[in-house]
Order: sequence, then C-alpha cells, then structure tokens
Amino acid sequence: MSEPTEANGTAGPEEAAEAAAPAGAGRRHVRVVLVDDHRMFRTGVQAEIGQTEQTGVEVVGEAADVDQAVTVITATRPEVVLLDVHLPGGGGVEVLRRCAALMGDTDQPVRFLALSVSDAAEDVIGVIRGGARGYVTKTITGTDLVDSIFRVQEGDAVFSPRLAGFVLDAFASTDAPPVDEDLDRLTQREREVLRLIARGYAYKEIAKQLFISVKTVESHVSAVLRKLQLSNRHELTRWATARRLV
Repeated sequence: MSEPTEANGTAGPEEAAEAAAPAGAGRRHVRVVLVDDHRMFRTGVQAEIGQTEQTGVEVVGEAADVDQAVTVITATRPEVVLLDVHLPGGGGVEVLRRCAALMGDTDQPVRFLALSVSDAAEDVIGVIRGGARGYVTKTITGTDLVDSIFRVQEGDAVFSPRLAGFVLDAFASTDAPPVDEDLDRLTQREREVLRLIARGYAYKEIAKQLFISVKTVESHVSAVLRKLQLSNRHELTRWATARRLV
C-alpha cells in the first residue's frame, strides 16, 4: 500500500483490526482521505480500517483543517472523504463548498461521508445540503464504517439510524428553519460542549469525548454561559432542553 499523503504529520500505524474486514472486502478497493482535526482519532481510524488487504480501504491522505483538506483532496482525488463537521478554518461545510467541482466530476467524482461526534440536526442537515452523501457518528464500529464507505463510493446515501429522520424532516419541509440568534452567537465547538453539558456529562467525560483538555471544556462552558447570559449549568440545561438541542 502506498504511503498516505498527509498535510500535518506522519502516516498512521500499519496494524489494523481484522474485525473491521467485511466479507469479500479483498475483492473491492476504495481510496479514502481522512479529515479530522484530532491526530489521535485519525490514527485510530487508520488502524481500524486502513489495512487494505483486509478491508479494501486504502487511506491515501490525511488533513487536520480546511485548507489542508482541500489541498490533499485535490492532490489525491480519492473516491471517498471521511469528513469531520467541526474543523479549523470554516468546518466541513467549507470543505464541501471548495470541493464542489470535484463532487460534480461525472468521470471521477469525489464523494463525502461525514464522520462526527456531533449528532445535532443542524450539523447533519448542513453537510448534507453542502453535498455530503451521508453522515455517521463516531460511535460506529469499524466494520460498519467500512461498509458505509463502500456504499457511499457506489453512490448510496448512508446515515446512522437516528440521523436519517433529521434529513427526511428537513427536505420534506419547504419552510426555512427559524433563525435562533442566541444559538448563532456560539461557535460550533461551544454548541458541542453545550449539548453534552445539557445531557449531564461531566467535564472529564466531555474532554474525552471531544479530544480536548478539561481546562478547554471549562473555558467553553464559561463562554457559553456568558454569551447566553446564564448563571450555571442547570439554567443551561433548561435553555437547551427548551430548544430541543438535547
């Protein structure tokens, strides 16, 4: 297997779990780029699905932000990009916007599968409207992720079960979603922290889930409380529940 082109570091480890190999994977092949701002997560995905002889997946590139992603995707022209929603430089939607011509190439289309910790409706709908072929969360197993990659390569739309309803509801309605000015004050990362706080996660659990430090979680919570003019996490939970963000 050729070494991946990576915009910010070395390639992931060679070992991979055989559990990620679906039956008959050796007869198919797909070239994939991993886009996620957490090196540890990219390394884990590479280890889980990137053993080409077992899975049929060849990881040809990695990137950690929007500019790197566009550069690597343009240079490698993969069949499928695993794309995180929240990235430095504008997020997954910005990557999709800048790669619109590649997605529209009738001879060699680049297809996108969102892979994110977020299961928020606005995140799902945003990347699907941007052109992604599917959206799965990071709780997915290696075997199911490999299967999802091949389905997207073949032109199917793939969603984690709970998320499909968001897309159906969004595209069944002709009305634009209402604008929430309070929510719009928050960054994408602050929204992630907000939802996890509202679901009762401790700071340490949020840090582990988002691959950030506890101190960073505390900073985000302070920013959310200040921007929403709330006093504590209990008020924050009520605020999020009232808006059905939990």
